[in-house]
Amino acid sequence: MTWTYLVLILLALVLWAVYISWRAGRLDRMHNRVEAARTSLDLALERRSSVAYELASSGLLDPATSLLLADAVRRAKEASPGERDLAESDLTRALHAAFGQPGFRKELEDKGGAELVAEVDAAARQVFIARKFYNDVAARTMIDRRRPLARVFRLAGNAPQPRFFEMDDTTPAGDETG
Repeated sequence: MTWTYLVLILLALVLWAVYISWRAGRLDRMHNRVEAARTSLDLALERRSSVAYELASSGLLDPATSLLLADAVRRAKEASPGERDLAESDLTRALHAAFGQPGFRKELEDKGGAELVAEVDAAARQVFIARKFYNDVAARTMIDRRRPLARVFRLAGNAPQPRFFEMDDTTPAGDETG
């Protein structure tokens, strides 16, 4: 009878260890997804900055708008990691200021800049999608890290706590009809 109890206790311990190992592996995979999503977000932000700079230096905009846009791009590229969300929001506002001018899209299309406008729109949509995906993955990872088992056994190890990336990422709608 005691052997039966010993085997059952040993089996329970093995199952518990397998479960803890599985949770640690899941948490590790979640952190890897956070890193991949952050890389994707960084690439989308870089693409948007590049397209915005291309628009600013295209000669299709008036000088004041070009300067505003180029300065916002420069600040976004030079921002420290802690200030990047604010700098990217400033770039979004600069794009809104440019695209919010009456007849802006129609004027650019007449000058042959329709493809550039489409690229800016596509880059802005990609930033929106990448940021949403990153924040969703970060939220799920934070939830998993808060579980009692993960905290007691320190299953996250030394992985840094993910942080949300909050910014104004609305697309520069502007005047669609001209």
